[in-house]
Amino acid sequence: MIRINLICVGKLKEKFWEQASAEYVKRIGGYADLTVTELPEIQTSAGTDAAAALRKEAVAIEKAVPKGSKTIVLTPEGKEYDSEEFAALISRLAAGGESRLSFIVGGSNGIAPELKASADMRLSFSRMTFPHHLFRVMLLEQVYRAFMSLGGRTYSK
Repeated sequence: MIRINLICVGKLKEKFWEQASAEYVKRIGGYADLTVTELPEIQTSAGTDAAAALRKEAVAIEKAVPKGSKTIVLTPEGKEYDSEEFAALISRLAAGGESRLSFIVGGSNGIAPELKASADMRLSFSRMTFPHHLFRVMLLEQVYRAFMSLGGRTYSK
């Protein structure tokens, strides 16, 4: 069974995000061994070095990535896939021996450029910016949709 690590900067605070996330985590559980890791977001304010905060978050992210895991950073400048292509990507990675995938979702300030550069892959859902809480649910939904598609099951659009 493929192992998927979802490494997120920031905690889900609102109950509706928690519920949506929990529902997809439960659904994915039948297809993959999924672990969600929440890391603290380094708060910035006026006069604070945002780049230094991102570097600190990057260190925590790198520590959270399991050894041997293929790292996929979610970023607007990454490669875009439609849902079917995303499912095919997961299938291709699994068939190619990649049994561990780590998806990295940054916090409200994004992801350190150094971490983006060192990732195995940069993935984008859009060039638009999304709140990281919403994006986490979107990513979980797309992972679930991919497994449904790969299993030949219908999933409503």
